[in-house]
Amino acid sequence: MDTKLRIMIVEDDTALARELGRCLEKWHYEAAAAECFDDIVQEFMEKKPQLVLMDINLPCHDGFYWCSKLRQISKVPIIYISSRSGDRDKIMAIAQGGDDYVEKPFHMELLRAKIEAMLRRTYEYKVRERVFLNAGLCFDSAAQSLYYIHASQSSGEEEVDLTKSERRLFARLVENRPDVVTRDELMMELWNTDEYVTDAALTTIISRLRAKLKAVCGEEVIFTRKGQGYFVK
Repeated sequence: MDTKLRIMIVEDDTALARELGRCLEKWHYEAAAAECFDDIVQEFMEKKPQLVLMDINLPCHDGFYWCSKLRQISKVPIIYISSRSGDRDKIMAIAQGGDDYVEKPFHMELLRAKIEAMLRRTYEYKVRERVFLNAGLCFDSAAQSLYYIHASQSSGEEEVDLTKSERRLFARLVENRPDVVTRDELMMELWNTDEYVTDAALTTIISRLRAKLKAVCGEEVIFTRKGQGYFVK
């Protein structure tokens, strides 16, 4: 899977959290472990994940509490990871807004399968057509459309309004990521569609596209390699 969705790990066992992070990164996800267990909601809002792995036995408040709090602001899927095996705990997990439950100890491949299934159901993406980038952005290569996946409760994803030139340039950058695409190559990309642009015009388009993407997701998406060109991670 060619993805860069962000998954938040709410687990106070440092060793397990570290192991989960390594596995998520190996599976091409971005792992973001919780650090301040007295305000998981604030960390969630800062990290903007597309899925949460939630332990139940936590300092300050348990996972049931934090799940119910997150459900007040977001529909992001939450998978419980817990050593509690009783039916009462599983019922409580669902009642507080959880989407799935994995008992510890578990095989990492089982967790991976549950994560992938949950993301498919939630965001309805096609693996071969959609590329997930950092900061919650998703590019549909078939339609050449860019989407921002919200962590908010209001909607699942929002299409980013791009001009024809911006679509062509961003598609080329995504196709070649993480490699650099030179300015000449980007200009030729537009010339091939009978849209002649000058060097100054290309600078303007890139600058405008950068600002537009940062306004949507709050992070830099297009990077410059001085003297070479541009790239996305």
